[in-house]
Parts: sequence; C-alpha cells; structure tokens
Amino acid sequence: MKKTFRIKKDSEFQSVFKGGKSFANRQFVVYMYKNELNVPFRIGLSVSKKIGNAVTRNRVKRCIRQSFTELKEEILPGYDFIIIARKPAADMDGNEVKKSLIHVLKRAKALSRRAYRSDYK
Repeated sequence: MKKTFRIKKDSEFQSVFKGGKSFANRQFVVYMYKNELNVPFRIGLSVSKKIGNAVTRNRVKRCIRQSFTELKEEILPGYDFIIIARKPAADMDGNEVKKSLIHVLKRAKALSRRAYRSDYK
C-alpha cells in the first residue's frame, strides 16, 4: 500500500476521531470519516502494546494493510479510516483478519454493492 494512502499525523487522526463514526466487532474498531482529498481512501492503524510484542503488532498491521489492498476496488472512495485492533486480532491469520474487516466495513456501509454480491463471507 502506497504511503499516500496512510494517515500518519496526529491532527489527521484527531479529525477522524472527532468527526467520524465508529463501527466495531470483537476484533476491530473502525472509524470512518469523509475527506476532501483526491485519493480513493486513506487508513490509519492503531495496534496497542496490549496486543503483544512488536513482532505480533507488526504482523497484525501487515495483515490489515494487505486486506485493504485486496479490497481497494470495493471500498467507497473519499473516506479516511482508522482501524484499532483489539486483543483477539493477535491470534488471527491473514484470511481471518480480512473476513473480520469485511464484516465491520459492511456494517459501516463502506463497501460498494459489488462487494455485497461477491462471495465475501
């Protein structure tokens, strides 16, 4: 995932937290906020030290980024997302992370209609 698709600055995180809506399941909390930039979407990741050591946290972040890369065609453009990983995410593999993120993004109505018709479950 290109760096232009990432949220890094604290002020950008705070604007998403203050103006965005949150959606959650057992593994992830997703904040969603409409942006005015010319990028399809941007993501910011937050994985606490409570999740595990640095190796575990980095693996969870890689899985989340990979899931968003695979779903980039289905995600509605023009939104900023902040994904906060919860404790159960540490024990999941890449496919489980993707399924869980699809579940949360469907609850947020952040996926296009094409994603609802495909066999993501």
